[in-house]
Amino acid sequence: MELYLIRHGIAEEHQPELKDEERQLTLQGRQKTEKIAQRLVTLGLHFDLIVTSPVVRAYQTAEILIAAGLSSQLEASDHLSFEGNLQNWLREWLEPRKYPHKTQLGLVGHEPNLSHWAEILLWGEVKESLILKKAGMMGIKLPDDGSAWGRSQMFWLTPPKYLL
Repeated sequence: MELYLIRHGIAEEHQPELKDEERQLTLQGRQKTEKIAQRLVTLGLHFDLIVTSPVVRAYQTAEILIAAGLSSQLEASDHLSFEGNLQNWLREWLEPRKYPHKTQLGLVGHEPNLSHWAEILLWGEVKESLILKKAGMMGIKLPDDGSAWGRSQMFWLTPPKYLL
């Protein structure tokens, strides 16, 4: 199985009167994310499902990916929000679904969660070594035997500037 970890696009700045989870993509964030989504389409990428954090800026990013044709399936999951936990996501969300090994999932979320998830999948622990830029993407291949923890393989790490 391939997981594509995708960070949300550029969002509004923090403001005292605005809850963090309500911050939306800026015009620049939308435009940049749309260009990146189109580039991913030209590269032939397609997700069987896009799973997103329910937080506004992540959900908006996922909607842009859907509109570009990268998938026809979208689902929100609290596992991808700020408090999301990889172990819980694997156990409670992924494992019960029994997806085929060739499944490609796009996961839209936040930093540092996505980088931490990648590090755990790759090295079995968080090392604070990876950083996923806004609208950037990382591809992780999970082993077919289901033992992903520390045994996965990174096949894609792309800062957004290389997709524009």
